[in-house]
Amino acid sequence: MYEQTVAVIDSKALMKVFGPSDENLRKVRNALDVKITLDGSKVILRGTSESVQRAAHLLEQLQRFAMHRSVLAPEDVQRAISQVLHGSGVSECRPIDVFGGRQIRAKTNGQAQYLELLRSKAIVFCIGPAGTGKTYLAVAGAVEALRAEIVRKIVLVRPAVEAGESLGFLPGDLNAKINPYLRPLFDALGDMFDRDTLKRYMEEDRIEVIPLAYMRGRTLNNAAIILDEAQNTTVAQMKMFLTRMGDASMITVCGDTTQIDLPDHKMSGLIDASYRLAEIDAIGRIQLHRSDIVRHPLVEQIVNAYEKE
Repeated sequence: MYEQTVAVIDSKALMKVFGPSDENLRKVRNALDVKITLDGSKVILRGTSESVQRAAHLLEQLQRFAMHRSVLAPEDVQRAISQVLHGSGVSECRPIDVFGGRQIRAKTNGQAQYLELLRSKAIVFCIGPAGTGKTYLAVAGAVEALRAEIVRKIVLVRPAVEAGESLGFLPGDLNAKINPYLRPLFDALGDMFDRDTLKRYMEEDRIEVIPLAYMRGRTLNNAAIILDEAQNTTVAQMKMFLTRMGDASMITVCGDTTQIDLPDHKMSGLIDASYRLAEIDAIGRIQLHRSDIVRHPLVEQIVNAYEKE
């Protein structure tokens, strides 16, 4: 039996890793098939060489992760275990500071790579399944750029494409009909701003949330521009959107190519652009996977079930 000792980086952080009544510790033991013993200022691991090395890496990473959080949620531990089992470690990436003193952190390696691209590339394409944080992290990156005065405004854009329903069946005027399509973007903003600041920024036109159709003819300078649900753009719409980019601006394009609501005869602008622009090195690209899903653990199982079909 192989044995290895893991130093306790921070005793409070370690207690967060262990969880209430050692709940998280039992998950690590069962998933990695190791025996874990706490001996003063060190943790002793016993098992096969491979399982012990995985567990040691996991505990060291989780301790560092826990040092920056008031609590370590069970789903965070389960996600970290899953990453280690799939041969990757817990992501480490400089967090994003948003308003109110909150920090937004990457929870997976894919998300960490995504954040680094947002910080280093003027245009980033992010494709991935539901629940991987495509839109949320794009908005966080835009908020970071706004706070650092890299850009002067944020523009959030969505195509108003129906998922099996018709806009005409919805009550109200045009704004009332469009608002449900833009709601996910408002939700992300509401997580990163207090209500008064968000209201003030929108009144000052420092934050703009609009349907894709309203982008035609515009040139956006000094702006962080995000296109959400990009799989539902046509090729012409994608070209129109990308060419709105002005001086000192940055663009993020997010979408899930498994959830296209366009008519069957229409090519998705996101799929087309991913091939058409592949040779441009200055454009960042990231493909998120099921292992990057950060919603309820059942979401990953649901995505798996549909992908089997």
